[in-house]
Amino acid sequence: MEVSTETLVDMLQEVEAEDPIDYADLPFGEQELRRLVMNSLVERHHVIEAGMSVSDVHAMYLLSTAKLVLENTVLHARLLLLQGQQVDVQSLLAPFTLKGKR
Repeated sequence: MEVSTETLVDMLQEVEAEDPIDYADLPFGEQELRRLVMNSLVERHHVIEAGMSVSDVHAMYLLSTAKLVLENTVLHARLLLLQGQQVDVQSLLAPFTLKGKR
């Protein structure tokens, strides 16, 4: 991977600006958490990159992303239900779709 972890952390923060994450009053700093997550992912990437074909790496990233989107959607839906709100799955998935590509 040619991009530094710090650059990736900065890029993550830029991506987040479009759809902010509510960290509320969690007992850790936002930037610290971004850095920890990115470090973990970069380490994982180096390990799998060395032992897998490109198509297998792509499949693994697609599956990992799908699980994270699914988990995010379920958690968000549960939160909405706890707040007594209606759940619209299409609205929950909107941040994960390409804009204008329906």
